[in-house]
Amino acid sequence: MRVLHIDTGMEMRGGQWQALRLAEGLAAEGCASVLLAPVASPLSRAAEERGIATAPLRPGALVQLSREATLTHAHDARAHTLAAVLARSPVVVARRVAFPIGRGFFSRRKYGRAAHFIAVSRYVGGLLAVAGVPPERISVVYDGVPVPASPASGPLIVTPSSGDFQKGTELARRAAKEAGVALTVSENLEEDLQRARLFLYITRQEGLGSAILLAMAAGVPVVASRIGGIPEIVEDGATGLLVENEPRDIAAACRRLIEDEPLRASMAARARTAVIERFSTAAMVRGTLSVYQRVLSCSKP
Repeated sequence: MRVLHIDTGMEMRGGQWQALRLAEGLAAEGCASVLLAPVASPLSRAAEERGIATAPLRPGALVQLSREATLTHAHDARAHTLAAVLARSPVVVARRVAFPIGRGFFSRRKYGRAAHFIAVSRYVGGLLAVAGVPPERISVVYDGVPVPASPASGPLIVTPSSGDFQKGTELARRAAKEAGVALTVSENLEEDLQRARLFLYITRQEGLGSAILLAMAAGVPVVASRIGGIPEIVEDGATGLLVENEPRDIAAACRRLIEDEPLRASMAARARTAVIERFSTAAMVRGTLSVYQRVLSCSKP
């Protein structure tokens, strides 16, 4: 099997990390990958460093490489649009975002072109179904993250840095101030989480929240918004605390975990186990391969 991956992002966010980990995992399973991405994008550079075949994202390259591929996997919305128009092999689309899908003519044509959708959560899968995508063309495959060799240990209370209005960075700052704690707004989660005792993830809209899985893998208990697909990965009261997007509620949850060390430790251990059992990179790769095989079996004459 040879898979053409397309990603148009110019930042290294959750979707780009998943595309990179997927390509690496597929190679380990004997499945060749080629990545089409913008020149000088962080994903393109990271893929080259890891020995993954890459090419500049151009229409002609997409047409040619998709002809040579068994499948084309579009990893973001713009990639989906390009693949819908130009791809010459069956198209699988990763759907990560939680906003509704348009019902106009172009959207119907675009979404009708895909052979299958990989939804990042049941919540996102439900949005696809509401938009008219048949259930048999939707599969849920959760993000997968690596598990550090040892759990985190440190004093930091970490929240991810983001300029996206839908991500509640300012709300997290207000809540931390109300709780009377210092907040580290992180540009490098994997590094900062190793020195964390609490991860704060506040958002107004979320398909899943792969940054939460990074924290769980590091053994860091999570305080997160009760929204979108987040409740599918955070078990409230067991692997973290889910809150409404109100500074008082968020602050109270933070204080509870900071002040209750046994609770914090038990949540950290359960969170790490949950990632090992359900949200590992290997599980994500296996789930994606299963979708590929299903698409190929359906496309045979």
